[in-house]
Amino acid sequence: MRSAVKKSSLTLFAIQFEILFGFFTLLFFLLFSSSATGQGYPIWYSRGTTILELFAFFLAMILCLRNAFSSMIVSSRKVWLGIGLGMLCYFVGNIFFAYWELGLKREPDVSPGDLFYILSYLFLMVSMGLAVFERRLNLEGWQYGVIGAVGAMGVVVAIVLSAGDQPAAPAAQLNPFHTPKAIAAPVPVKTPLLPVQVAPSFAPLVAQAAAPVTTGVPGWVVAIEGFLDPFKGLLGFLYLIADTVLLIIATTLFLAFWGGRFAQSWRMIAAATFCLYIADAWFKFATTRLPNYQSGGLLEVGWVLSAILFGLGAALEYRASHQRRASSRRRA
Repeated sequence: MRSAVKKSSLTLFAIQFEILFGFFTLLFFLLFSSSATGQGYPIWYSRGTTILELFAFFLAMILCLRNAFSSMIVSSRKVWLGIGLGMLCYFVGNIFFAYWELGLKREPDVSPGDLFYILSYLFLMVSMGLAVFERRLNLEGWQYGVIGAVGAMGVVVAIVLSAGDQPAAPAAQLNPFHTPKAIAAPVPVKTPLLPVQVAPSFAPLVAQAAAPVTTGVPGWVVAIEGFLDPFKGLLGFLYLIADTVLLIIATTLFLAFWGGRFAQSWRMIAAATFCLYIADAWFKFATTRLPNYQSGGLLEVGWVLSAILFGLGAALEYRASHQRRASSRRRA
């Protein structure tokens, strides 16, 4: 009896803590996301957003895996196991991303963190898909229409964002009347240069081109970036597909789990997926359309809120399952 009361109180504390943590996170982004200068965001802000995101996904992982290994959970434990593994992969991906960005001061197109992000999306798609298919859906016509409209919107957004991957043409190429100075006003050469004279003149340029530009960066970091760089297009395509699929599944969850005691937790899961989609779409837009964009914008709060809502949904499911089991025991 004492153990059950203790678990109930801890779960209630987790729910209250997640709500307060979400409010603090939103306040932090609202107050300080505009603190960027010409040099980017201050280091304390970048570290603060990283800590908030890491802690949010770590706590969500703990709460989801607790549901997966609890015999009293009413929903499928495989679903919570998949979501928990997704939170774990996202947590590890954030560690790599933070190390690359804050530790190494690198901004590569692809890092090892992307591999864990892709795994996270796969776990989320499979687990949330199971949550939908294991429930006998009895949706009305307008609900299928909403799902189709949301899916079409996701496809359009994916097409627009993918179009931003094409690098913008330089201003000199956009203006047909622009002539480079080297062509407009060539320097006349009065005397021909001998081959012996040419070599010394180009020697400093050759030495500068051959000099390493990654001074202070470990060689294994450069090797990993070089290995992953050819997969940039494939990973970007997978991100767009995964976000669109998750958006459709989240809409289906939101419509399917509308009423009942356990619907509240799944509405939190659907809201978490929406927040994840918004943050991903904004980051894709910002990194392809905005020059010199540095991570930490206001809409990136969606990643932290997504983890908070996943954890909140897990805590609500755990509390509702134990309350149902306790009420059934009293009836017996």
